[in-house]
Amino acid sequence: MQNDDWNGAARDRRSKIANGVSACSDVWATRARLTTLGQGDSFPRMDTELTPEQEMLKKSVRDFADGVIRPRAHELDEKGEFPRAIVKQMAELGLMGVAIPERWGGAGLDALSYVLAMEEISRGCASCGVIMSVNNSLYCDPILKFGTDAQREKWLTPYARGEKLGCYALSEPGSGSDAAAMKTVAKRSGNEWILNGTKNFITNAAEANACVLYAMTTMGVGHKGISGFIVPMDAPGVRIGKVEKKLGIKASSTCSIVLEDARISGDGLIGKEGEGFKVAMATLDGGRIGIAAQALGIARAALEEALQYAGEREAFGGPLNQLQAIQFMLADCATELDAARLLTWRAAWLKDRGVRHSQESAMAKLYASEASSRIANRALQIHGGYGYVKDYAAERHWRDARITEIYEGTSEIQRLVIARGVLKG
Repeated sequence: MQNDDWNGAARDRRSKIANGVSACSDVWATRARLTTLGQGDSFPRMDTELTPEQEMLKKSVRDFADGVIRPRAHELDEKGEFPRAIVKQMAELGLMGVAIPERWGGAGLDALSYVLAMEEISRGCASCGVIMSVNNSLYCDPILKFGTDAQREKWLTPYARGEKLGCYALSEPGSGSDAAAMKTVAKRSGNEWILNGTKNFITNAAEANACVLYAMTTMGVGHKGISGFIVPMDAPGVRIGKVEKKLGIKASSTCSIVLEDARISGDGLIGKEGEGFKVAMATLDGGRIGIAAQALGIARAALEEALQYAGEREAFGGPLNQLQAIQFMLADCATELDAARLLTWRAAWLKDRGVRHSQESAMAKLYASEASSRIANRALQIHGGYGYVKDYAAERHWRDARITEIYEGTSEIQRLVIARGVLKG
């Protein structure tokens, strides 16, 4: 499809989405019902049937991914090229602020709709998926939840519209999972904050216009001394450091951010001073749902490639998919994919209901990411030698899947979160 044709089709789809899903933000919660189990114990039951509006959104995003993203995924991976034109089209479809209210520039949909869109985009290209995820979950969401109206007007609205791009800076060279060990500091100076330090492995940093960033404002009190800030990427003293060369998700930038007496306005503080750790953890609860959805998309793409190859490749007098060993691998892939999707939908459903979902988000992220790696590994194995060469997409899915077990909380951290919840009861 030519770009002009697609742009016209995209406008039509965007109009349909706007007309069809305006009521979608509350519909998932209204479809939930309470049932009584045992002696008066109340347990919320999730209805897994999508609404017509959600089905429409899913189909529209899938059509976009099939028509625009998938044909370019191999090239973007090979060149490590940021997909600027694709991100612009994603913005036109309302995908850069899916669950942000329309008042603040977003599509006004629910968390489940965001998961559906993330899976479809990531199925097309995992790099495009993480660019979308960071802007939605890690940049826009904390400003929506913890920012002032003035901050939302300036630092949320154009980002939810996709006119600008955001990033998120928590990790440092010496503190990844142990966020309380961060060395970046922020000190007041009149009506400004002065920041010094280095942030590491920051997705979207090279292209971003602003960053949600964390720094110590009080030393010696651990995580209670952390505060959150909105940092313009063109602020004096802010510069991009090392650009990482990565195993996968090559079309998204991953860089360090260096702060050398960086000066930002005094109103750049998100929430209250000393409450940055709370902001960060709440943000990651939602972000992990996005990464779980990304993992679903990668896994689904890998399974689809394996199914196609197993149906076409001849061995031992027939197609591969008639061999029991291959059938068992495909069965395991399909089962794990469905299980991961249900865990992810549950976490999104709880988020939409305003229920605490730290444990459920961790479960979704843990299982979906590890299942994605297993599925991608089996898909590569089914391809045999062809899975190891770049003529086929199997090796790209295998490389892309691996990062989902690491960023926004490693699998080990997810297990800690889950264990704490289980032990707490």
